[in-house]
Amino acid sequence: MFAKDQLDYDPIPLPDRSDYDDARMQAEANAFLRKMQARHTVRDYIDRPVARDVIETCIRTAGSAPSGANHQPWHFAAISNPEMKQRIRDEAEEEERRFYAGGAGDEWIKALEPIGTNAEKPHLTVAPWLIVVFAQRWGEFEDGTRFKNYYVPESVNIATGFLLAALHHAGLCTLTHTPNPMKFLNAALGRPASEKPTMIIAVGHPAPDATVPQVAKLKKPLKEISSFIE
Repeated sequence: MFAKDQLDYDPIPLPDRSDYDDARMQAEANAFLRKMQARHTVRDYIDRPVARDVIETCIRTAGSAPSGANHQPWHFAAISNPEMKQRIRDEAEEEERRFYAGGAGDEWIKALEPIGTNAEKPHLTVAPWLIVVFAQRWGEFEDGTRFKNYYVPESVNIATGFLLAALHHAGLCTLTHTPNPMKFLNAALGRPASEKPTMIIAVGHPAPDATVPQVAKLKKPLKEISSFIE
């Protein structure tokens, strides 16, 4: 990304800009809202293949996200290998069984009841791709010297949002999965100790009989999620 001896500020003219009038801005905002309102978290997949090129393009979109000091502290491990997906499922389900057996606490389990989740995670093997998101706590220059990354959780969260939006825009369904702890993923995927796995995203096409919980369609109204000081 950059070399230790090349950290100078070098501004260039803004390479891309949109110059919409108010009507066009509103139209674009409305179109994107409608697109994203059609996004659903899906747990039922078919094993229909998804081309690697599509996944690569969506990851490129994620990589365009803003980040602290532009350090881009993320890595996306995309997995289609059946054996690796099975290993991830086995490890994740072991963690989930402990979670549902009492590790989560009664309040958390109660909160999940309307969602209909349990310890079984077939999507981790049926979906054609898994994308594991890693947060890079520190980086290294070419000479091996470490440098600190800044606002790592915030940066990785933004990039993950870009990724989910890109996958949906490509016509794919996703499911975010966050087993805890997930340290096994570093060893399984050959990632360094500087990286922390934050999420597993199942990616693919929904099964013909796929369902979503009704409660998932209930979104807070604008007045509850925003305030305007003008």
